[in-house]
Amino acid sequence: MLETDICILGAGPGGATAALHLANAGHRCLLLDKATFPRDKVCGDALSGKVINELRRIGEALPAQLAADPAQVPSWGIDFYAPNGRKLAVPFKPHYNKAADRAAGHIIKRLDFDNFLIEEVRRRSEIDFREGLDAALPEQQPDGRWLVRDAAGAPVALARLLLVANGAQSGFARLVAGHALEPAHHCAGLRAYYRGVQGLHADNFIELHFIQDFLPGYLWVFPLPNGEANVGVGMLTEAVSKKKVNLRERLAEILQTHPALKDRFAGAERLGPVRGFGLPLGSRRRVLSGPSYLLLGDAASLIDPFTGEGISHAMVSGRHAADWAGRALAAQDFSAGFLRGYDAAVYNRLGQELRLSRAMQKLLDYPWLFNFVANRAANNPTLAETLSMMFLDLDMRERLRQPSFYLKLLFGR
Repeated sequence: MLETDICILGAGPGGATAALHLANAGHRCLLLDKATFPRDKVCGDALSGKVINELRRIGEALPAQLAADPAQVPSWGIDFYAPNGRKLAVPFKPHYNKAADRAAGHIIKRLDFDNFLIEEVRRRSEIDFREGLDAALPEQQPDGRWLVRDAAGAPVALARLLLVANGAQSGFARLVAGHALEPAHHCAGLRAYYRGVQGLHADNFIELHFIQDFLPGYLWVFPLPNGEANVGVGMLTEAVSKKKVNLRERLAEILQTHPALKDRFAGAERLGPVRGFGLPLGSRRRVLSGPSYLLLGDAASLIDPFTGEGISHAMVSGRHAADWAGRALAAQDFSAGFLRGYDAAVYNRLGQELRLSRAMQKLLDYPWLFNFVANRAANNPTLAETLSMMFLDLDMRERLRQPSFYLKLLFGR
């Protein structure tokens, strides 16, 4: 059994990011994952500008390496479709030049992106990466350390600090940290891959269709390499239950009958099964730490409630988790009170954006109001820019503090 200062459960974007930042700071860690990479993960597969900036914080060359990867396509913007069918095209950068500008976003299957990060992990001697190891629920010892066993009960590690990044279904988050599934703050989703979808944007704009049947939520179509597309739907779990919606049946029906989609999918071929997943949303502030542990990413319920984006937030939490792990080691203080600084750091970065996303999610309860906003956005640069910034790594905190911003958001030109 290994005795270690830091053990990370889960090698997705949050856990891998934490491990890489720890390695950059000269700290050794143990990184465990039950999967063997490359492995698939049900997701929308879109990477926002926030992800690119987080990659740059890990290593200056990583964004360029990702951009050169044939598994990805660059994305230059978003097409929003309001419930009334009105399309609002929002480029990530106004008047962009594909020949000279770097793409603000990318679309790449999680199979490939997560493995992109894992390949970086494998290069770092400071990281003891063990894949294919299904860890049981850790047990805290009288001295505060965490005993980690494998699924068969054999001891694997004794860790001073546990970084929990093992996803939306984390047993630790539920049973130890007390994060119950709350239907009002949880999203049910489906994803499938298609080939031959017609009418995809030449510059790989991602599509968000806010269709009445799926409110509060949306249907997405994200272009991928080789003529493929990631197609899915996400809807608030509370609404799925109240409306008694069978998402799988309704998704198939919408693709066949909706005026904006039926012709585009008439000749499309679905590749593999439709897979489901659950997303714990960051629409309510939760406690992210406790004695000798930190929660990261989906395990910390940090998913954007409006866009459904979780990768960048997982990476942000991974960066701050590495920082506070280093602080705890330096101070030899692993108490809940000390580690609460991690919560403050994460919410200082993400809190106001999550609140704005929650407000925009609530807007979907009133389709007529969403239609009004979409109609106004065509002539409202402030609103169009705000929608774009939801996907970019531009710090909105200063403008969110200014009352004039909200007036411009509703009535500005």
